[in-house]
Amino acid sequence: MLWGCFSAKGPGQLIRVKERMNGAMYREILSKNLLPSARALKMKRGWVFQHDNDPKYTARATKEWLRKKHFKVLEWPSQSPDLNPIENLWRELKIRVAQRQPQNITALEEICMEEWAKLPATMEKPPFKQTQFCGAWAMKERLGTGGFGHVYLYQHQETSEKIAVKLCRLELNARNKDRWSREIQIMKKLNHLNVVTAREVPEEMKHIALNDLPLLAMEYCSRGDLRKLLSKPENCCGLKESEVLSLLNDVGSGIQYLHANKIIHRDLKPENIVLQEINGKLVHKIIDLGYAKDLDQGSLCTSFVGTLQYLAPELFESKPYTVTVDYWSFGTMIFECICGFRPFLHNLQPVQWTSKVRNKGPKDIMAVEDMNGEVRFSTHLPYPNNLSSTLLDPLECLLQLMLKWDPVQRGGVIHPDTKQPQCFAHLDQILNIKVVHILNMTTTRVHSFRLSPEETLHSLQQNIENETKIEQGNQELLQETGVMLDPRKPAAQCVLDGVRGWDSYIVYLFDKSLTKYTGPFTARPLPESVNFIVRETKTQLPLNTLKKVWGEAVSYICGLREDYSRLFQGQRAAMLSLLRYNTNLTRYKNLMFSCSQQLKAKLDFFKNSIQYDLEKYSDQMQYGISSEKMLKAWQDNEEKAAAFGQVAEIGHLDEEIMALHSEIVELQRSPYARRQADVMEQLEEKAIELYKQLKAKCKMNDSQHGYSDSSEMVKVIVQTVQNQDKVLKDLYAHLSKILQSKQKIIELFPKIEKTLENIKEADGIVMQMQMKRQREFWHLLKIACAQNTTRSHSAEVPPSLSPWPQPPQQCCSPHLPMSLSAQNDTETVNHLLEENQKYLSQLTSLLQEATEEKSESIMDQDWSWTKYESLLAKLHL
Repeated sequence: MLWGCFSAKGPGQLIRVKERMNGAMYREILSKNLLPSARALKMKRGWVFQHDNDPKYTARATKEWLRKKHFKVLEWPSQSPDLNPIENLWRELKIRVAQRQPQNITALEEICMEEWAKLPATMEKPPFKQTQFCGAWAMKERLGTGGFGHVYLYQHQETSEKIAVKLCRLELNARNKDRWSREIQIMKKLNHLNVVTAREVPEEMKHIALNDLPLLAMEYCSRGDLRKLLSKPENCCGLKESEVLSLLNDVGSGIQYLHANKIIHRDLKPENIVLQEINGKLVHKIIDLGYAKDLDQGSLCTSFVGTLQYLAPELFESKPYTVTVDYWSFGTMIFECICGFRPFLHNLQPVQWTSKVRNKGPKDIMAVEDMNGEVRFSTHLPYPNNLSSTLLDPLECLLQLMLKWDPVQRGGVIHPDTKQPQCFAHLDQILNIKVVHILNMTTTRVHSFRLSPEETLHSLQQNIENETKIEQGNQELLQETGVMLDPRKPAAQCVLDGVRGWDSYIVYLFDKSLTKYTGPFTARPLPESVNFIVRETKTQLPLNTLKKVWGEAVSYICGLREDYSRLFQGQRAAMLSLLRYNTNLTRYKNLMFSCSQQLKAKLDFFKNSIQYDLEKYSDQMQYGISSEKMLKAWQDNEEKAAAFGQVAEIGHLDEEIMALHSEIVELQRSPYARRQADVMEQLEEKAIELYKQLKAKCKMNDSQHGYSDSSEMVKVIVQTVQNQDKVLKDLYAHLSKILQSKQKIIELFPKIEKTLENIKEADGIVMQMQMKRQREFWHLLKIACAQNTTRSHSAEVPPSLSPWPQPPQQCCSPHLPMSLSAQNDTETVNHLLEENQKYLSQLTSLLQEATEEKSESIMDQDWSWTKYESLLAKLHL
């Protein structure tokens, strides 16, 4: 056997132990070599000694010896990623020695010593890191460690395709080799969106396989695993509601698929849930089926080596188990995603907490240990969490089904027809719930309402009125785009397809009876533990206790920043709504201006025309046609036209609209139209950094005995609350200006509509007056024609009445003797006849055109005031 010491500074001494080592010999080696090797490597105080889980290393006597030497003993589960440096080290040494092919034990010992001294300073990377390429495939990084091997990312140099390749560990016993082979078999037969997909292993990679075991190639999920997401400081108190619901949907679907294919996963945990972005949406996928049990091999299983914290209780007792072990693991994971910690005494090892939780009630979903060491159970989810009120009860019921201690009762009854366990039927109901989330901008509070399938917007508004006391008539519900909800559509318009969670989509409620929101606007309530450190800032608390409290403080500070961001989105929705109103105002203004200009043009034409007509009428009155009634009508119309000029004047409204446009532009340019969360974001980063520093302290050797106060964290909390108060005051001052401008537009619309009605009415009257004037003009032409016809009849006198002398009848052409006066009269008559003929031709043409344009006969009009009938009667006597 070989024993060696290795650090980041390089290899230490390598010792050969010829006898079969036991615990006593191991402790002797440590005593003689461990501390001297550390000194030889010039390691400073605070270093960590690491060995694997061999029984002689973990024996009680060995642990006691280490404690006496002031070593802190940390136990890692088998196959832990923390043991990777050790595994990599021995793997690398074994590969190097095998390449030199020692012929005997002496050569083996010499080669081991030589290769040991050549090992690089760090062994964090895999042994074949030196071989970067497998044909066209380049190894980019190690992604993680599974139950039996390491997972690496490979990328094709030409196509940029990425795959994850799982390589088994160098040292696997027969049982684990069998499990490795089974995992590959299972992976190749599965095909589901929420289970990671197996890929064909490229030929170029097959030579890197170890122990004659095949490689496992899988799709690469680029967004990391669920543990990485949960480990973010901002998620100390759980994930956002949308993330929780997405997890429920994806992992629940994947588990049901595995169970439908008669497969128990047995090792569900956050590390085995990876995330991939597909079409802009994060999708959860189950990985690492190394411990999966194919139920075709027997429905009851009694062997397991896996992650202990998420295991069902019956697995600790080596009892037979079924698919319900996955229910427990899934329920534990759901609880952790909601609250940020595991449900049952999360600070204790499973062997410790199982004995204390065994007697929990059937509906208990949480157990915590108070300051006195007493275990307290609860059937409810603790605060703080990020769930809306409508989801709390359904999720508590789901967890009560999944976290039952009795494996037979766990999951609830199975439906006789669908064969679906009650827990998954309940999960489907949760995912199908339609919930609308309303942010009341007058109080900063979020209200959640569960919608029935036929819910109308009217009934939703009635529920809103009951809860907020804002009457339906005064409710304005805006989407993020500033668009109002359509009262003709059902309430489901508030819920987007495929979008779940109040943090993903929200509707903003405004009170139309108010144009100024004055508050007071209080910050979200402090969690009880955070409130304690705010009141008792200087109180010293154990570091591990403080870590949880500070985690809640970080979550609280992040929540304050998110609250502001939501309210800012509400202000932005109000601004977008104002801009929509402003667009309509501009359209109305342009319409009003266009109608006004048209009316002015018609009035100018009408006034000029009637003035010209009046002038010409006056010129011909003495020798032509006269009508006092017509003259009076023309003069009245001229006065009406002058009065309509006032209707066409819109200057006062135009000035008001332009001033409002300028006001809106200033609102857009205001610095308060942009997010003012810079200071809050800086404080959030500071709180996160303090939390990280505390976590680092907790990992040190003396953390169990360490204490600290909360003065630094409390300072950040107070500053964040004060800053939120300031930015909210600025936000609501700006919002009030937006609402006031919107109210001005609303008040302008009736004025513009009234002006448009007046312009339209005036336009119609002017057109009527113009048509009447044209009819009168045509009637005058008729009268003129009739008079010309009369003259024509007078000129054509019968022979018996002719004043002209008749010449004698001769066979030759007649000779007409005339006096000078007779000759002049004849020329005058001929001239009049020619002129009359000309006018008649023009009139006939005009009448034909008018007849084509107007179906109604001109003679149907009222011409009584012209006395035309009496004139015709005289002409036909």
